[in-house]
Amino acid sequence: MAHPPADAATPALRRTPLHGAAQAAGGRLVPFAGWEMAVQFAGLVAEHTAVRQACGVFDISHMGVLVLRGQGVKDSLQRLVPSDLFRIGPGEACYTVLLNDAGGIRDDLIVYDRGRRSGPDGERDEVVLVINAACAEADTAWIRSQLEPAGIHIADRKGPDGILLALQGPEAPARLEALVGESLAGLPRFGHRDLVLRGARGAAADAPVFAARTGYTGEDGFELLLEREAGLALWEQLLAEGVAPCGLGARDTLRLEAAMHLYGNDMDAATTPLEASLGWLVHLEMPAAFIGREALERQTAAGVTRRLVGLRLEGRAIARHGYPVLQNGAVVGEVTSGTWSPTLGQAIALASVPASAAKLGTELAVEIRGKAEPAVVVKRPFYRRG
Repeated sequence: MAHPPADAATPALRRTPLHGAAQAAGGRLVPFAGWEMAVQFAGLVAEHTAVRQACGVFDISHMGVLVLRGQGVKDSLQRLVPSDLFRIGPGEACYTVLLNDAGGIRDDLIVYDRGRRSGPDGERDEVVLVINAACAEADTAWIRSQLEPAGIHIADRKGPDGILLALQGPEAPARLEALVGESLAGLPRFGHRDLVLRGARGAAADAPVFAARTGYTGEDGFELLLEREAGLALWEQLLAEGVAPCGLGARDTLRLEAAMHLYGNDMDAATTPLEASLGWLVHLEMPAAFIGREALERQTAAGVTRRLVGLRLEGRAIARHGYPVLQNGAVVGEVTSGTWSPTLGQAIALASVPASAAKLGTELAVEIRGKAEPAVVVKRPFYRRG
């Protein structure tokens, strides 16, 4: 895709190391969070179906990956998140959020506990964070300001040439097992491990890979961090073996079917985890102090006035971000994310509504092109693999 020359007011779009490979595979490239990324290859529905039924691979190298090292690194990081980090141990991970003083969500992220690791600075506690592309620079600067005074060393784990792939779908475990030459049955959801690609070819042969059983699709799968040449070779090998290359379009429909939040749509700095229906991330029973704790304690005591809910639309009209949500003809909320679900064959959405309208079965409507389209509050996620 051609872009006009960049000027001082329009920074040039960044490109991942797989940019050329994505073009060669037929990817249609669009701007996303300051990057030029593939939105689709064969087509959104075909890619979505491949992940639900077989296996697909996504280039997610635009995501930020930080490594935190130091004595008591989890104690220091605990001050920034509301989830009890000591519920996970080495080889485990958890999803959580960064908060501001008002309890609003700065970003969501995954925390990987790497345990005690040897490095140039000796043996230290180590944690890896995966953060959103759009927030990566701001997150990194803020985390540094909070943790470096406590003696925590923070570095970019991926760098400009690292490649992060998401291998997702019911066939993903068998695909990765063939590549590493060992069973992954003992690697649980949100588990992670350093592996070697003993069954890979070319520059990926015998390459080390950080593999985590995580993803953003509602399917089993893995996120794989590799060096540039190994990542390029692995991408090409996977495509040659029939794994579908997938773009941001399918990634969005897959995550929405699984009711996974998108930062900037379903939550932001003005939304608390309680309002975003992420209360399960808030562990007020732990004694640790964390940024935003007092605000969340007050909100817990008073009760939330708004909640994020799942909506199923009755017709074929598709709700989009920002569309008004109606109750008895009056605007009471708005859609935060919406799409047509290829798997379910119906329109679905996430929406912020008053707590009084959040009960399952509540009849609402979404205003779409001037017409009130019937909708009902339903259980989330919309899709879950049986």
